[in-house]
Amino acid sequence: MKDTIITLLEGALDTLKRQGVLPADLSPTIKVDPARDKAHGDYATNLALMLAKPAGKPPRELAEALVGALPESRAVSRVEIAGPGFVNFFAATDAAAQVVRRVLDAGDTYGRSLTGQGEKVQVEFVSANPTGPLHVGHGRGAAIGDCICRLLEATGHDVTREFYYNDAGAQISNLALSVQARVKGIDPDDEGWPADGYRGGYIIDVANAYLAGETVHADDRHVTAKADPDDLDAIRDFAVAYLRREQDLDLRAFGVEFDVYFLESSLYEEGKVEATVEQLIAKGHTFEQDGALWLRTTDFGDDKDRVMRKTDGHYTYFLPDVAYHLDKWQRGFTTVINEQGADHHSTVTRVRAGLQALEAGIPRGWPDYVLHQMVMVTRSGVEVKLSKRAGSYVTVRDLIDEVGRDATRFFLAARRADSQLTFDIDLARSQSNDNPVYYVQYAHARVCSMLRKAEAEGQPFDHGLAMESLALLEEDQEKAVMNRLARYPEVVEHAAASREPQQIAQYLLDLAAEFHTCYNAVKVMVEDDAQRNARLALGLATRQVLRNGLDLMGVGAPEEM
Repeated sequence: MKDTIITLLEGALDTLKRQGVLPADLSPTIKVDPARDKAHGDYATNLALMLAKPAGKPPRELAEALVGALPESRAVSRVEIAGPGFVNFFAATDAAAQVVRRVLDAGDTYGRSLTGQGEKVQVEFVSANPTGPLHVGHGRGAAIGDCICRLLEATGHDVTREFYYNDAGAQISNLALSVQARVKGIDPDDEGWPADGYRGGYIIDVANAYLAGETVHADDRHVTAKADPDDLDAIRDFAVAYLRREQDLDLRAFGVEFDVYFLESSLYEEGKVEATVEQLIAKGHTFEQDGALWLRTTDFGDDKDRVMRKTDGHYTYFLPDVAYHLDKWQRGFTTVINEQGADHHSTVTRVRAGLQALEAGIPRGWPDYVLHQMVMVTRSGVEVKLSKRAGSYVTVRDLIDEVGRDATRFFLAARRADSQLTFDIDLARSQSNDNPVYYVQYAHARVCSMLRKAEAEGQPFDHGLAMESLALLEEDQEKAVMNRLARYPEVVEHAAASREPQQIAQYLLDLAAEFHTCYNAVKVMVEDDAQRNARLALGLATRQVLRNGLDLMGVGAPEEM
């Protein structure tokens, strides 16, 4: 309907140009939006206000000219001018109802498009250190990152999901020392416990598995424990593999899988970090000072120059990040999206500056970043901070065990990434309209119940009769649902382009609200066969779009609740 109105307005503009009312070289972007108040129609445009100045006419007078020049269309029942010059369009019932046919014909593909034209996109997300279970912040990154991938795939992009393992550096050394201490029977309160050791109960599990000589399988490797308390390298290899496996199990329980697991250690093993240093030196953007090697990142927008190699010869975290992103570029990903916690904000400018200093043809502002804020978990209004599994923080598995995968995923992705999130366990578990995921899923289950009732009463859905009778969907509540259904493809496209999955969550809540209102106001199981089947078709179309949207969120669509 929106496209139809834009086409009508384009026809009106052409007419007014031929009549000399508008300049012939005028090429405005026509904006048509859903009307906020249904009393003012279904769609509205401010085109007359935009063109009043170049036309040299008052906006309302130009609006009258626009309306008078509109081509005939059976899709529009009437057009009105409001306020200073807004033009409101009322959709003809039969034309508006055709969205029901389009949804049912398209099925699972409704809302999907080829906008991306097969463009290769890499999305890196979660990328947790393999030093412990995934915490709720990782869970938010997993939910948002996976939804972004689903949105990009739905709009025709070729998406690669990637997890970057920081399996090198001080944190891995601390992990190995912590496990070794547990292997030797040393507790966190004992004198021999490592200063920066990990205290969570999961360290005991790793230590016991190591002593038992277990073999763990983690993506690209199989590691068998040597059970030697003094072999720190063997303990390190086993602990990293063990926790990589545990994180992968957590993610699978969350419905998240990856195409590529990239190890930081491989950058060193394959000489890519050294090669990056040599390239930066060759380009003349480095200098030595106080025994350290620096990069002039201020030449590329950073607030100060950055150390690449410390006085002890070790590299800072910044350098392998640059080498890793150069590797992404060399793999052919012209679009890369990094979904990370807001604590990575300071790395954005320096990584981009480092990539520019390589002079490798990488565009400024590459890669893209989506940064999420922290999550606070509450129960009975009190913050929950501890986990039996991790000790010092709440894990993703804790939430899944408490409220289920669907509620966890929906809650973590349903707000803007850059806003802080309070995860209310009591609300997520409640079966009430206040629980957003329950409210949306209940709308889906309600349609399924309608269809079962029709079958039980010997009045099963008749698709052919329904398609012939769509013009009978004349109630205001029915029109509201149809208008909402028609907006879904545009919402998907916009959410994908802006990398904002919360737009899908909000759309689903709005559609569920429109449907519940319609269900309560308009009786479905009426005696008139045509009317009943048209209303059942509207319910089926609603169910389809709810299911499609929930799938983009990685959330199930139950038939009973």
